[in-house]
Amino acid sequence: MTPEPQPSVAQLLAFYLEAGVDCALMDEPVNRLSDDLPPPARELSDSAPKRPPLNGMPPPPPRPPARVEVAPDVAIAAARDAARTAPSLEVLRGMLDTFDGCALKSTATQLVFADGNPQARIMFVGEAPGRDEDIEGLPFVGRSGKLLDLMMRAIGLKRTDVYIANVIPWRPPGNRTPTPQETQICLPFIQRQIELVNPDILITLGNPSTQTLLQTRDGIMKSRGRWVDYDTGTRKIKALATFHPAYLLRSPSYKRMTWMDLRSIAKALEAPSGRTS
Repeated sequence: MTPEPQPSVAQLLAFYLEAGVDCALMDEPVNRLSDDLPPPARELSDSAPKRPPLNGMPPPPPRPPARVEVAPDVAIAAARDAARTAPSLEVLRGMLDTFDGCALKSTATQLVFADGNPQARIMFVGEAPGRDEDIEGLPFVGRSGKLLDLMMRAIGLKRTDVYIANVIPWRPPGNRTPTPQETQICLPFIQRQIELVNPDILITLGNPSTQTLLQTRDGIMKSRGRWVDYDTGTRKIKALATFHPAYLLRSPSYKRMTWMDLRSIAKALEAPSGRTS
């Protein structure tokens, strides 16, 4: 019986390729039944040539770890429980730094808590930080902030005379409007912030902060210029709504109405303080 001829190396390689074998794992054959197995092959070093992907496309980037979402009602309850226990503005800020109930925190650069004088008699509250505020970590530092400074200066005020904050302390992505859920989650913190500052006068800037804090459905055109009471639970604070500086930049014709509101604010500041502490 004539033995079959041994295949050549080229024939073996052709056979392996046909069978789907396209790479060699080891330089030498390994007896997998032996107890003395070599250590696992190390990955190629950075200097070694890398095989291109089979489909010609780069491998997909690793997926980020899944973020655990908190149910809105749970987040609102957690915010209420935390905010009411804050004995000072410093503690309240620390709570917001560690609070994970609002998804805006994960997309913002940093917390935008407040600016100005915590002992001020007057407090301004806007809706949410913008791009410049997100970068600097302070409210009203962009174009609208410069206009707010001019508005305050018109009645003899500067930043060290007032306290400035927002209902939402984190910038929404792309400066989009905060959702009702995001607003309700952040609401207990700004309410506690107002209680701790305890101003004589509260000024809400724009429609969102006015409707949220003054609990009205009226638009800013109807609600602006009217003094109302903001009840903290222990004290009633005089509150006035006016246009947001960003709106005035888009619609300068309403600056005349805003000037009337500013004159009303200046007159209210002439009254003695109603704070007991």
